[in-house]
Amino acid sequence: MSTPQRIEADLLIPGRGAPVHDGVVVIDGPVIAYAGPRASAPIHDSAVEPVHARTVMPGMWDCHTHVKGGRPGTFDDVRLVREHPATRAARGVQGLRRALDAGVTSIREVGGMGLQLAPVVAEGYLPGPAIYAAGAILSTTGGHGDIHSLPAAWVHDCARLGTEFQLADGEAECAKAVREQLRRNARIIKVCASGGVLSVIDDPLHQEFTVRELRTIVEVAGLAERSVAAHCHGKPGIMAALEAGVLTIEHGSYLDDEACTAMSEVGAILVPTLTIIRELLDGGELPPYAARKLADIARVHRDNIARAHQAGVRIAMGTDIQSSGDAPAAWGRHGREAVLLNDIGMNPLDVIEAATANGPATLGRQTPRSGLLHEGFDADILVVDGDPLSDISLLADPSKITAVWQAGTLVKG
Repeated sequence: MSTPQRIEADLLIPGRGAPVHDGVVVIDGPVIAYAGPRASAPIHDSAVEPVHARTVMPGMWDCHTHVKGGRPGTFDDVRLVREHPATRAARGVQGLRRALDAGVTSIREVGGMGLQLAPVVAEGYLPGPAIYAAGAILSTTGGHGDIHSLPAAWVHDCARLGTEFQLADGEAECAKAVREQLRRNARIIKVCASGGVLSVIDDPLHQEFTVRELRTIVEVAGLAERSVAAHCHGKPGIMAALEAGVLTIEHGSYLDDEACTAMSEVGAILVPTLTIIRELLDGGELPPYAARKLADIARVHRDNIARAHQAGVRIAMGTDIQSSGDAPAAWGRHGREAVLLNDIGMNPLDVIEAATANGPATLGRQTPRSGLLHEGFDADILVVDGDPLSDISLLADPSKITAVWQAGTLVKG
């Protein structure tokens, strides 16, 4: 039987709801046994030294990541698929450790090696956040998830080898593609409903899958209680994805008032990924075609995410982190998204809710008991050296996150 652990904090931020001054969290095995005011806490066992903290809060969720394991600063999928998966995995695993050090205890991995690494993390052989992975990204031929400079047959071969690229055209192929990811135990399904930035010939404004194709994807995923995450920049793709029943809109660059209303009406969640755009603008080395598309999106993205927040659209934190080493969009830089969400008008308490309590909801009917300091929830917990409600940038500095518990085990500090 494990000995309960106790954290006594000047400030307890539960993830959703009002903060508690002079709070206590009691950890019993992998779950939280108590979280609330010290006055109501269980009597302290003097034989167990409590942890004293300035702030305690739930572990953060990054709801849009990619474990690609490419060379640092590489955003070229042709180079990516030419490397052996073992090489990429070996390069990519350091990012999972960095995520833990940055206070991220759970991730949605929406295209990469997450399916292969998730069981290794769960078995305890590899330190890292809990991974809820999509497997391959589903794309139309010529769409954002295609590798346009390779022969189509080669891209299909990549899919057969289990990489993060899967082409599907027509309702029958879409249904089969979803089932192939489910066979690999994908926890979510990722689709490209619009074009993107880093792919060569498609346009971020253009819708790619038809509504009928998207409905098939959502229906087949739903049979297995999986939600669908839709990469969407342009409004046509956003509206088609919402009509089809996707749960999350990733990026949302061209959201307007009509699209925000539609998201609120159907209960969809926005994962803005402000970090990837800011990091690539600040220092990404992109080919000219991608740099042009990025510049176009950057002119509207920040304002439209602010529009969505003002319209009451629910937001979950996601970064699009995907690089190795210390390059732009590198693992470990997750907390920058909190600062950028604050910059677009979210108050720090709402930012923390987006980074914690709202994350599990992006998994739909498979939502885990995570993201909240509540009795019976997973003991995924952070200690912060300071008050993030006064200075949200503390969450962007891993050195200020002085302790991390994951399922009740101290993994940092």
